[in-house]
This record gives sequence, C-alpha cells and structure tokens, in this order.
Amino acid sequence: MTLKNNLTDWMWLKLLCLTIIAALTFEHSQLDIRISELFYTNGQWLLQKGAQPYAFIFYDGPKALLIFSAIYLITILIIKYRQPSSNTSTIHYGKLDRFIIPLSVREISYLLTILIVVPSSIALLKGVTHVSCPNHLTLFGGELPYLNIWQNIVANTPAKCFPAAHASAGFSLYGLAFLPTLHKYRYRIFEIVTVLGWTMGMYKMLFGDHFFSHTLVSMLLSLTITCALASVFFKRTARLKAHNLTLSSTVDSVK
Repeated sequence: MTLKNNLTDWMWLKLLCLTIIAALTFEHSQLDIRISELFYTNGQWLLQKGAQPYAFIFYDGPKALLIFSAIYLITILIIKYRQPSSNTSTIHYGKLDRFIIPLSVREISYLLTILIVVPSSIALLKGVTHVSCPNHLTLFGGELPYLNIWQNIVANTPAKCFPAAHASAGFSLYGLAFLPTLHKYRYRIFEIVTVLGWTMGMYKMLFGDHFFSHTLVSMLLSLTITCALASVFFKRTARLKAHNLTLSSTVDSVK
C-alpha cells in the first residue's frame, strides 16, 4: 500500500514529462499546421472571432461561470470558518445547508487554489514563450513567420498564445477528480472536464487563436498542476486511509 501511495505522489512528475514530450513532439512536426489548415479555407477561418452567439456560449459564458464558482467557494469557506459548533448554530445555519456543497474545508480550499493557480500559471507561461497564434502567421494571412518555441523566445515575438489559457480554465476542473469525497466519480469527472476543456479550446482554434498543441499542452499542464497540488493537500488523508485499511486487514486476520 505504501508503494502504491508513493507512486501516486510522483504521478505529477510523470505528467510533467509527458507535457514536455508533447510540446517537443509538435515542435518538430507539421501536425499543428496540418490541423489548423482544416479550419482555414479560401483565406478565411471557419468562424469569425467574437461572432455571436458562439462567443457567449464558448467564451464569455464559461469564463463567467468559473469566476462565479471561485466566488462561491470563497463564500462557502468564510461560512464554514465562521460557523460555531454549538447546537444553536446548527439551527441558525440549517437554512444555508441546501446551498453548501458537502465538501470539507480542505477540499474546498484545494478547489479554490486550483481555479486560481492553473489559469494563472498558464497565463504566466504565455508571457514567457512568446509563441504566435496561427492567425498571426504568414501561412494563414498574418505577418509573422512560423517559429518554434525557442526561436520565439529569442526573437521576443510580440505574441502570447502558448499554452492555451482559455481552455486551461476548463481543464482546471480536473481538480474535482482528485477530491476524496468524489473519488468514486473520478473517471466520469475526468471525461466531462476533458470534453469541456477541449470544447473551449476548439472554439479558439476555429478562428486561429490557437494551434492544436496549445490546447493539448494546456490540458496536460493543468492535469500536472492539479495532481501535484492534490498530493500536497490530500497526502495525509491518503496515508491515514491506507493505515486504516492495513489495520482493518490485520484485525480481520487475527479474528
């Protein structure tokens, strides 16, 4: 059981290596360009940037919901921290129970941290890589040449498109899959969040704001961060659970 927990603790490092491999693989292939060519015909992208109702459905709407979720989590944390433990308080806060998610303070703190750290990390990385969007390139009617990541960094290209920040907001919900309370639903959560993140990323690809690899790396990096922070937030919980299982097995064998 200890070996299994140790392997889980280092899963984030494996994911980080996979993220780097994915980024380098697309750097030395034409796959990104070939995929973007599917969305660019006769000098036009399949979708015009800012076109409604698509912008509201796939950009403004999800962004607003995630901001609302963060505000909600902060509110719940404040309520839980200020809630006294007396019987009177139970009656007083009873009306609020229907609005409070059945998660521990640690789990809510983890979710809030993820919602902030994942998009912020991706946004900071964008400012370092200086990678151009497809619609900036001469290949797709723009003015900039197609360069790899290192060349963009050296040239200090006036662009910030890699990794995909908008999609990372959706991928940050991977944090739900690492909550102990929702453990039995983790695979379903992973599937739903993956579809959500790629839907948000695909929307940006349709008008040349991102290459395929920008969203792929954003997904892998988001998963890496959520996994790494989960190993920090829930390490004690996992070890305690493993200890209880071991103790239970020992007691059963003695019986």
